[in-house]
Amino acid sequence: MNLEYRAHPEQLVKLILATHNSHKVEELKKILAGQLDGIDLLPYDGPEPIEDGETFSENALIKARAAFSHSGVPTISDDSGICVEALGGAPGIHSARFAGTRVDADNVAKLLEVMKHQANRRAEFHCAAAFVTDGFEHVEVGVWPGSVLFEAQGTNGFGYDPVFEPEGYDIASAQLSSAQKNAISHRRRAFSQLMPIVRNRLLGQE
Repeated sequence: MNLEYRAHPEQLVKLILATHNSHKVEELKKILAGQLDGIDLLPYDGPEPIEDGETFSENALIKARAAFSHSGVPTISDDSGICVEALGGAPGIHSARFAGTRVDADNVAKLLEVMKHQANRRAEFHCAAAFVTDGFEHVEVGVWPGSVLFEAQGTNGFGYDPVFEPEGYDIASAQLSSAQKNAISHRRRAFSQLMPIVRNRLLGQE
């Protein structure tokens, strides 16, 4: 165990989330709640790496390794997207740039178009959450099953939330409250599995 990162009661251990998006940091703080006790989760301020992995796990590790290399501070990161069964798992790791514009509305419009005549609507949100520190790497994956709707619904969330109906629900992810989504999402599932490992490495506890 790397004892240099152990926290004292009056001192929080720093942990970087490999993103420049401060809103994503705040979202993850809400998702993890008490799992961040003793930990100060911070955004990343360094250069963005080229995400050329072939899986969510590979891309999550690329981001975490880059942020840890730049900062020297233990780092977590994630890579996520939607995998549609009828499309052979696409858009998958290309979810953010499916339409070629990196604009959420364009990606949603393209997905609805290619799925227009598909009877099989099954889909899953995938999230790979990675942790990198000195001499140690670990990845956990969370999967949120559901289906692709025939039209966009709701205004909450982002990405493909307006056209994703979670399994067991009859509304779109974008119609869930933030609290509802954060309790069951693929990101919640991945990071909830990762954080006991992070806490063990940094604090000597789960």
